[in-house]
Amino acid sequence: MTVRFFHTSDWHLGQFFHNHERDYEHTQFLNWLLEQIQEKQPNALLIAGDIFDVVNPASSAQKQLYQFLTDAHALAPHMQTLMIAGNHDSGYRIEQVEPFLAKFNAKAVGIISKQNQQFDLDRLLVPIYDANKNIIAWCLTLPYLRSAEITGLNEQTTNSQNAIAYLHQQLIAAAKARKQPDQALILMSHAHMQGGETSDSERPIVVGNEEALSTALFDDVIDYVALGHLHKPQKVGQTHIRYSGSPIPLSFSERNYKHQVVDVRIDPKASVTERYQYESLIIPRTVDLIRIREELKDLISAVQALPQGEIEHLNARHFLEIEYTTDAPPPVDLRQQIEMALPPNRYRLLRIARIYQKQTEQHDTFTTVDLKPPTPERLFLNLWEKMGYEQDESVKRDFLTLLEAAQHDLDQKVQ
Repeated sequence: MTVRFFHTSDWHLGQFFHNHERDYEHTQFLNWLLEQIQEKQPNALLIAGDIFDVVNPASSAQKQLYQFLTDAHALAPHMQTLMIAGNHDSGYRIEQVEPFLAKFNAKAVGIISKQNQQFDLDRLLVPIYDANKNIIAWCLTLPYLRSAEITGLNEQTTNSQNAIAYLHQQLIAAAKARKQPDQALILMSHAHMQGGETSDSERPIVVGNEEALSTALFDDVIDYVALGHLHKPQKVGQTHIRYSGSPIPLSFSERNYKHQVVDVRIDPKASVTERYQYESLIIPRTVDLIRIREELKDLISAVQALPQGEIEHLNARHFLEIEYTTDAPPPVDLRQQIEMALPPNRYRLLRIARIYQKQTEQHDTFTTVDLKPPTPERLFLNLWEKMGYEQDESVKRDFLTLLEAAQHDLDQKVQ
């Protein structure tokens, strides 16, 4: 029996971008996704983590998710929605509403539980049914793995790395024991895999001093690995190991991504060449991220050349970032000149930055003044350098491990 499911991740509901909310863009995406669900009627929708942008999301972001689940269930009552927590989510929070989720054929796995000095594998193995309530697949759900949740169980879990390997081995073994020949195995995980291409909007996630995990964790029996965390849609090593990517660009480095939902069909009884079908459902871009980079003398002309046409809804207007180069000091009224040149009511001007250019005999060297708030990682590295120490990757990894542990403690306190 063929199982059909949608793979998506990294919604980051509630995100603010340079103090601008993204509610309009998320609403447009979710409405488009509802159309796809109504048309294609998948057996399951997989959301591979980072559902929300912060561990304590605004009520409007939570309402947006729950309204979507309500609407999706009305359009496809047989469809299951399976969610896992990402590093931006509170695993405890997304599990708290389990009775509500069950009414809409949805389930959230936020944390790794333990029972009798063993991982509670039953919670992590979720059956996927067809319309006649036959099990057609098993989903192995692995939320973002925090060190405190997976270590200290036994001699196989003395540190994060061997705990991660042990958890994967145990979970896959349990799935093999339950799997029937006509059932598929799908593993959903929120992790940074080796070989994955990152953008500048992803928070580094570190487990046991090692940021990226190996795809060797996945047994060949797994038919599809649905990954979350990296925002660029991509395959990792093999065709069936994929990041779906985020539905909207979350930074300017992501403005050229082809945001998508992966439509996957698996027929365990078919031949190897016909068993898997993948289709990228391209998500329409409703708000563009536009960057102008010009010499100062050409800057105003470039701004005036932008497409015209007013956009009434403020949150539907396009984001604009401007970078310019000049050897002379810029005019004091440069921002005013730019705003006067902008087509009215179409763009949201986020940033104007001067790029300092120094000519050398061999090449040009650019230094950009970045006005974004520094991350904890950057603050630590800057302080490390000021104290006269050399850059050391092991020190950086240790700091990120401590940062991850502090974030875990914060997640528990906000419950």
